[in-house]
Amino acid sequence: MSDHRFPYTDAVRVVATALDEDLGRRSLDVTTFATIPASQECIGHIVARADGVVAGIPAITLVIEAVAERIGAVSPTVEFHATDGMRVRRGDRIATIEGSTHATLVAERTILNIICRTSGIATHTRRWADELEGTKALVLDTRKTTPGLRALEKYAVRCGGGTNKRMGLYDVAMIKDNHKLAAGGLTAAYEAVRTAYPEVTIQVEVTTTAEALESVRAGARFLLCDNMSVELLGETVAAVRALEEELGEAVELEATGGLTLEVAAAYAATGVDFMSVGGLTHSSPILDLALDLDSD
Repeated sequence: MSDHRFPYTDAVRVVATALDEDLGRRSLDVTTFATIPASQECIGHIVARADGVVAGIPAITLVIEAVAERIGAVSPTVEFHATDGMRVRRGDRIATIEGSTHATLVAERTILNIICRTSGIATHTRRWADELEGTKALVLDTRKTTPGLRALEKYAVRCGGGTNKRMGLYDVAMIKDNHKLAAGGLTAAYEAVRTAYPEVTIQVEVTTTAEALESVRAGARFLLCDNMSVELLGETVAAVRALEEELGEAVELEATGGLTLEVAAAYAATGVDFMSVGGLTHSSPILDLALDLDSD
């Protein structure tokens, strides 16, 4: 599980890539540079156009500073009116940017592309966290992230009240159906991973109660119950909890596959510890944010 610090190193890389896409090799905004004097200054406000939860706010400063450096402008100042994880309402100001109009307008789309995306994920995650409040279940993300944006998207999940599961293939082993087939069976796959990487947490994907019990007997203490009905999941949780008492060791259970907010409470009631939702990162709509310049 990851902490709540903003992933600055990853954000700097993302900003650089985004500005390369937008400005090209000559760091050029033909519209802004043609219509506005380089000496002009402005005041602009990042404003919420919808209710939601904001995330990625530190990226505003990173983009502004990177743009100013590229176009040779004095970097505008940024004043924040919200912090990551805060709920905002339509019309709320998120930040105020004051200084070079060139830098502000060049930075506009990159700022919004990043924070609308991360805030959308945080907003979606918050709905899940609110739905599961009062149950023992926590909502987890998955590896179904946008290539290159994983650290920022998983940070957004944390801002929304969710929990990161694994950051990649390197930090947690997940034995899925193809691994079982290739390795010669569930128990064989588990033993192979435990032997090769004894320090790594191992999760085993199961689709039946029998597989769940086999996994626990093999040594697994983290199960991923995939695409189970509420009824089957309830039976599996009960069977694993009984075996857990017999072994005297805790087993964590996670539900995944086709989960929606409409069925979240029913799945949580089975007693699972986690519910993983790929849609947090692959299907969250953006939170509508905009940059408005003062007219006077």
